[in-house]
Amino acid sequence: MRQTEITLHGHRVAYRVAGDPGLPVLLLIHGITSSSATWDPVIPALSEHAHVIAPDLLGHGDSDKPRADYSLGSFASGLRDLLEHLGHDRVTIAGHSLGGGVAMQFAYQFYEHCERLILVSSGGLGREVSWALRAATFPGAEFVLPVIANTHVRDAGTAAGRLLSRLPMRPRPSVTEVARGYASLADSPARDAFVKTLRSVVEPGGQRVDASDRLYLAAGRPTLIVWGALDTVIPVAHAYTAHQVIPGSELEVFEQSRHFPHMDEPARFSRVVRRFLESTEPAPLNRALLRERLAGRAALGQPEPEPGAAQAAGA
Repeated sequence: MRQTEITLHGHRVAYRVAGDPGLPVLLLIHGITSSSATWDPVIPALSEHAHVIAPDLLGHGDSDKPRADYSLGSFASGLRDLLEHLGHDRVTIAGHSLGGGVAMQFAYQFYEHCERLILVSSGGLGREVSWALRAATFPGAEFVLPVIANTHVRDAGTAAGRLLSRLPMRPRPSVTEVARGYASLADSPARDAFVKTLRSVVEPGGQRVDASDRLYLAAGRPTLIVWGALDTVIPVAHAYTAHQVIPGSELEVFEQSRHFPHMDEPARFSRVVRRFLESTEPAPLNRALLRERLAGRAALGQPEPEPGAAQAAGA
């Protein structure tokens, strides 16, 4: 695995890359408080069967954190530009949490370029989301976060993590990842990007954007849904609902995993994704088919989407 970066539109974009460039491309998108490092437990195994690219979204990880548009549509466009720069036209895209919403937005905006879709504890499939994320959208949260997520708290958390690592019973990787993500908010630019990103997809009442009215467009595109049964951030019920709605989708529920199944059970996750890649063929999706499906749904007299649902996914 190699860590590198490019400059897009004047901003530095960092990413991990592994595997033979001649293999089909697998694009891995992280969640809201994570970075591409969240995929480290599975990249080595996945790169034996795909050319893996795992970027740090703008505002996250080692990528720049400018005053910018942190909407799902902007993230999806940034991924398209990254792929164009690297010379890739069609990809399998896998997204975790917020990254799942970005993945669905990418598949919606760039219909012909998404060969397969993998949703991992994904946002954008229902209203429910943890109270911790809802609270961070309250007015004034940007003034509270510097107090509860500062360098002193981060350093204390780091020390506590070292202590826990010496104990016989260590915390699950998902718990450690949540703590690492929280610690990253001690950095002011990262904190600002987090608040802007979160408010674009979550409000005090729950997730504010929903892909449900667009999922019929996924018919024919191989789709895998992976979820942790113990997820307390986004309930596993969303996985079952999406599986019913997305035609031909596959569902894998990891009984021992929380919100990060790729970290809690990396070997199983890698096996499931490998089997999915080997057992499916990308459907020939094109603009003519998209036009046909849109026209067919319009002919059925489907209601107009609710205000604010113009984007395809979220959280």
